[in-house]
Amino acid sequence: MKFFVDTADVAAIAELNELGIIDGVTTNPSLILKSGRDITEVTREICAIVDGPVSAEVVALNAPEMIEEGRKLAQIAPNITIKLPLTWEGLKACKTLSGEGHMINVTLCFSANQALLAAKAGASFISPFIGRLDDINLDGMELIQDIRTIYDNYDFTTEILAASIRSVNHVTEAARIGADVMTAPPEVIHKLAQHPLTDKGLDAFMKDWEKTGQKIV
Repeated sequence: MKFFVDTADVAAIAELNELGIIDGVTTNPSLILKSGRDITEVTREICAIVDGPVSAEVVALNAPEMIEEGRKLAQIAPNITIKLPLTWEGLKACKTLSGEGHMINVTLCFSANQALLAAKAGASFISPFIGRLDDINLDGMELIQDIRTIYDNYDFTTEILAASIRSVNHVTEAARIGADVMTAPPEVIHKLAQHPLTDKGLDAFMKDWEKTGQKIV
């Protein structure tokens, strides 16, 4: 499974990238707002840090303007993935921009039929939002499973990018089902390394080591 980090925080991206565990970055208008920076400036900086795909989202609502914005975003760096909403206009833009050779991430997917349309339109990635489905008492993981089955049935090359991940359990389940990629905030990625038994065991080891009175260096 590929790991993308869902943030526009350059420092957090650089830390995770240095560790070698992230394969890309996803951003959106809300994350750009949170960063407090110009979209072009911060996106260019992110693209210089990470070799893999960096999703930058359009804000237009009609296809012609989405296409125009997408082309502008794609000029920022070669690893830009144009992020488009899963609307009819977004699908039109996806067809055009993917036909021009751009990577496309179709976002805000909440049904298997939407994912099927995105694959037909040439999307590089489909982003089903797990957490937001869970918020309204629907099973986000069931959607991942349905998309996986459909894509495998027809050999679609569109990658399933599990998004709106809120917990480490979301990561585990998405990986078990076979999502190609997951994107999560930095804090969730950090929590993947945590376990109370690890902490307990390390504490016991350190107490015993202190009793030996020894030093390694």
